[in-house]
Amino acid sequence: MNRRKFFKQAGSVGLGAAASAALAAPAIAQENPKITWRLTSSFPKSLDIIFDAATDIAKSVSEASGGNFTIQAFAAGEVVPPLQAADAVAAGTVEMAHTCCYYYIGKDPAFALGTAIPFGLNARMTNAWFTAGGGNELLNEFLAGYKLYALPAGNTGAQMGGWYRKEIKTIDDLKGLKMRIAGLAGEIMGKVGVTPQQIAGSDVYPALEKGTIDATEFVGPYDDYKLGFYKVAKYYYYPAWWEGGPTVHAMFNLDKFNELPENYKRMLTDACAAANARMLARYDASNATALRQLVAEGTQLRAFSSDILDVCHKAALETYADLSAKNENFKKLYDSQQAFKKDAYLWAQVAEYGFDTYMMLQQRAGTL
Repeated sequence: MNRRKFFKQAGSVGLGAAASAALAAPAIAQENPKITWRLTSSFPKSLDIIFDAATDIAKSVSEASGGNFTIQAFAAGEVVPPLQAADAVAAGTVEMAHTCCYYYIGKDPAFALGTAIPFGLNARMTNAWFTAGGGNELLNEFLAGYKLYALPAGNTGAQMGGWYRKEIKTIDDLKGLKMRIAGLAGEIMGKVGVTPQQIAGSDVYPALEKGTIDATEFVGPYDDYKLGFYKVAKYYYYPAWWEGGPTVHAMFNLDKFNELPENYKRMLTDACAAANARMLARYDASNATALRQLVAEGTQLRAFSSDILDVCHKAALETYADLSAKNENFKKLYDSQQAFKKDAYLWAQVAEYGFDTYMMLQQRAGTL
């Protein structure tokens, strides 16, 4: 074999490989640029299940990008006040927020449909509507007018109906109460005599303790126990007919999201989907133990009567009819949810309800 020819060919191959590597490096760098975002949460770190969804998203994206795409998560109040998170994103102060759409109904009542409306969808239906029922597309069509893009990034499941200093036996017992309650539920509660107050989570306990408010709703047993509401209000009602399956969203500055490489968009989408599922699982795993602890501490567990629910349901339907008549954004989202809900409950009562009802009877009988 001609040694000179062999080494000449080998050298050509080496130069070709080096050239390919040199050409590939800029392409890889372009697909995986170094990007650092800031995320502001509407929740304090003490509400670990909700707040951890933000840090879970940041961790997932960092690991998937090999550390090239990093997100710094800040708790409520560290960058902006908790109820201004979406405003900060729209303004470009931060690139991302972890928040609830219904905090912003002052801008447009249609925001409420992104989180939950009274007598709306449960958690499974909410996730199904967003994922497979066109809900996410409709919401983002609406949010684009506010320079926002959103992805579901958490769900608490059906919440509790809140803490009260006195028993609520009839609809008249609600009249005159000052209650911390967010979203359209506050407007509907107002129609039955409650004075609604929108207060950030970190401020609720002192307001209830000082008597600034008479009642509060928040999330459910796990969070409510940690926040200590049972120390300043005795009666714990269920269910929160205003939040059957509320979604917490990751909100992005629309321009910043659109500028991302496609693989980074996918990383964010997958990370939010994982956080969405994980939050609901963690609440389902934690609430039973917390409820036992609350009852052991003297909490009086009560159900809202059917009469109270009926009056509030009627007020809710009147509110939706009024909003739909004068707000096209609201009507478009509401009509989509309503159509989805009718079919979803048709199916739910067949197999799921039958199975769950039987198993609940077994639980009460001690035969599980």
